[in-house]
Amino acid sequence: MKKIIIGTLATFAVSVSLNAAVYATVNGEEVTDKDVASLMRAMPGTKFSQLQPAQQKKVVDQAIERKLLSKEAFNSGIEKDADYIKTLNAIKSDIALEIWMKRVFEKIKVSEKEAKAYFDKNKDKFIKPETVKARHIVVADEKTAKDIIKELSGLSGEALVKKFIELAKTKSTGPSGANGGDLGWFNKKQMVGPFSEAAFGQGKGEVTKTPVKTQFGYHVILTEDKKGGEKVKFEEAKVQIENGLKMEKFRKDVSKRAKDLRKKAKIVMK
Repeated sequence: MKKIIIGTLATFAVSVSLNAAVYATVNGEEVTDKDVASLMRAMPGTKFSQLQPAQQKKVVDQAIERKLLSKEAFNSGIEKDADYIKTLNAIKSDIALEIWMKRVFEKIKVSEKEAKAYFDKNKDKFIKPETVKARHIVVADEKTAKDIIKELSGLSGEALVKKFIELAKTKSTGPSGANGGDLGWFNKKQMVGPFSEAAFGQGKGEVTKTPVKTQFGYHVILTEDKKGGEKVKFEEAKVQIENGLKMEKFRKDVSKRAKDLRKKAKIVMK
């Protein structure tokens, strides 16, 4: 039962997330997100919005053709076909369950008081992830890395950044060297352990005092800026909390109904 509920919830979540965009009309009938979504299932992990305009047009064209072919199928009298009737009857219970669960979900309410109580009890969960903006110079041997650190010693502010960029362009063996070693903003999980520890472990405008060794070589790291780590305000987290509590209430409600129905039903395991 739990697997069925989870599967239905996934389908339900997809149906709720679709908006009302209309891409075309076919003999007065709209081609919407729902039609596009059914085709996008053949490309798991890819969103329609991520496609190039030409690819999006191709998907919409396919949706138009499906509309036309579906109409042709109905015009052929397929509704009287035995296989059609058998297949339709087989999926009626799934459709009924999905729509019923949607109605149950829509009736569930979460008050601001409940949301605030959850927030106050779980403030440690609402912290913005810490990120840093850094540059690096990577070389093949430790001695070269130490020499680079010596060249940078005594510098600070704009002078340090300027010199770092110069050395990155001339000495770094990594692909970011051409761009002055710029790595942009990243969180701790986006880099290998020793690199992240060094970049996050020093303050703004600081350069690693010793080379940082990884499987890519020896790194000299300049931490340019830091942000995150501060607590999220309730107003920022309110919608997220309400949605989470609503889904939790929904799961408990459906689970209780299923258990109650099992108690009343005559079930024979085979």
